[in-house]
Amino acid sequence: METGHKCVNLVAGVVLFDFGEGAVATAAFNSMTKQSESVSRFEGADVVYGRTFSTESELTPTVISSVAPAKRLFDIVFSTMAVIFFLPIMVMIGTVLFLREGGPVFFRHKRVGYAGKQFSCLKFRTMVVDADKRLKELLASDPVARAEWEVNQKLSNDPRISCMGHFLRKTSLDELPQFFNVLKGDMSVVGPRPIVLAEVARYRENIFEYKSVRPGITGLWQVNGRNDTSYDERVAMDVEYARNRSFVGDLRIVFQTIEVVLTGRGAS
Repeated sequence: METGHKCVNLVAGVVLFDFGEGAVATAAFNSMTKQSESVSRFEGADVVYGRTFSTESELTPTVISSVAPAKRLFDIVFSTMAVIFFLPIMVMIGTVLFLREGGPVFFRHKRVGYAGKQFSCLKFRTMVVDADKRLKELLASDPVARAEWEVNQKLSNDPRISCMGHFLRKTSLDELPQFFNVLKGDMSVVGPRPIVLAEVARYRENIFEYKSVRPGITGLWQVNGRNDTSYDERVAMDVEYARNRSFVGDLRIVFQTIEVVLTGRGAS
């Protein structure tokens, strides 16, 4: 009679729970057990700081009973009040944009949200209609602008921004439509800066912290320099918020944001 140990490959499903957002998702994992040694690997997901997030946006969270109801309730109440209060201003901005600039009033851009899921971030259009074409031409012909773009993902003298766009950005009025993103559940009032897919690689291992929360209309980056901060500083602030977020902290950031917008500090 022969006895011995066998290596057994197990493929099963696992339910992942994020205590920060009150959501669950599913993923497959491979587990190889050899005697007393066990090695587990999640396919399409990584565990960082006790949380699990998809590296390829393969995890789709399904919100169940929230463990952070105060934040979501605040998002809904605050955004509803903001939409009601700013609706006349938004209608006026949309009308002026349509008559003065022509083209679409709103700009929809894909951003990376909670658990890596992409969504359409809504803003008033602040750039010329052929902005993407102009950017490609500028970066191809101007090495200084290309170097600035590669470092900061923005330009200090951006030729794509229209005259009215400069005003909307300086006053942050271009971001008012994002309250609809909050009501939809894609964003939060306070959170990390919403990034595009091309920026994910620049976050390196910090991307898991970013994906652990919904991106926000405002955040630490907004009240600590805004456009005066470097890209690495913005990443660091996103990580800090994700690790230390709290309802009281969110309220503090909201009040600081009001001060920043009224004074124009850090705007360009």
